[in-house]
Amino acid sequence: MPFLSIFKSTVLLLVLVFSSCSGQSKKAIGGHKGMELDTLPKIVVGANNMDLYLSNLKEKRVGIVANQTSVIFKEKGYTHLVDSLVSLGVDIQKVFAPEHGFRGEADAGEHVKDGFDTKTKLPIVSLYGKNRKPSQDQLNGLDIVVFDIQDVGVRFYTYIATLQLVMEACAEKGVPVLVLDRPNPNGHYVDGPTMKMEHSGFLGMTPIPLVYGLTMGEYAQMLNGEGWLKDSIQVELKVIPLKSYTHQSAYNLPIRPSPNLPNDTAITLYPSLGLFEGTNVNAGRGTEYQFQRYGASFLDSTHYDFSYVPQPNFGSKNPKEQGKTCFGKDLSQSERMHEMSLRWIIDAYQNTMDKSKFFNTDGFTKHAGTPLLQQQIESGLSEQEIKASWQEDLEQFNKIRKNYLIYE
Repeated sequence: MPFLSIFKSTVLLLVLVFSSCSGQSKKAIGGHKGMELDTLPKIVVGANNMDLYLSNLKEKRVGIVANQTSVIFKEKGYTHLVDSLVSLGVDIQKVFAPEHGFRGEADAGEHVKDGFDTKTKLPIVSLYGKNRKPSQDQLNGLDIVVFDIQDVGVRFYTYIATLQLVMEACAEKGVPVLVLDRPNPNGHYVDGPTMKMEHSGFLGMTPIPLVYGLTMGEYAQMLNGEGWLKDSIQVELKVIPLKSYTHQSAYNLPIRPSPNLPNDTAITLYPSLGLFEGTNVNAGRGTEYQFQRYGASFLDSTHYDFSYVPQPNFGSKNPKEQGKTCFGKDLSQSERMHEMSLRWIIDAYQNTMDKSKFFNTDGFTKHAGTPLLQQQIESGLSEQEIKASWQEDLEQFNKIRKNYLIYE
């Protein structure tokens, strides 16, 4: 059957009108296996808008950057983008896998291996192993690269770094990039310290605030437009936009974007509690409440009335403070955040029995994007005083951000 006939037959099966979504769900996100969605958001993701991009893939040799979130939603459940395109006869040559792998099962920071996808038999090229930027050899024979990964809108969440390096490699090779856009669950505000370029790395490669208020598609346009790719090179870029989305839309992610972001509460707290990754305090890894609690054995037990014991589990083989009683706070009943908060990390630092144990200075600077935040916390500045020091940078960024907004 001709390619377009297959497409037309298949696309009729896709239901693109989703029912409304209000507020943040406290239920666990769908995980890695198939599921039925009780309440589908009416937001239509880029991958579902096949009529806008399938013609770009016809008779092309295609590479796809994807993980477990790269799905096409149906009336009930979803299918993986790669599986769907293969069934439509798209000539997918290989899949590039970011941190956590193609099926999303690797720990944070754990190397992802090259291999083959057991379902499709396609070769998997790791972008979180020996190289994080596709080599020119790995791009050989490709006519286009599709990027489709769910982001959470936090600078140190590494998928935007992968996007940047993929765009850069494709620009150098002369291969176009097609971004299938997805909502940013933290896209309704901009906040946090702006990264200083002398501290750039895989946890932050561009001078943006910690919470930057852009979708992947908008950020891709910014990377091109601001000349942030190496040597200010630009890639041929096309973004397939969302439908029925604004930056104020609340969006419940049906699939966890990585092993340690299990639900919407964790995602809304991640900009604030993610800073604990640069300390020796446990932020819920090794429990079922990742990024919904924090604690450590060296925090003052007389100040906190909550405790827990981290143990190895899915997503965290060696959690911080493993096997120790951690004193801290349970935040699992938090509502949707509208700002990045420093109150919890300041509280933890002020109630540390041995302050020399608190910060992992190199790691904290990489997460904050600047050494200044640690210095401000150590000097006893209030949250309000610290946030005031960000305002000039945030105002400058918001002026730039306006140039790349696709959505209101």
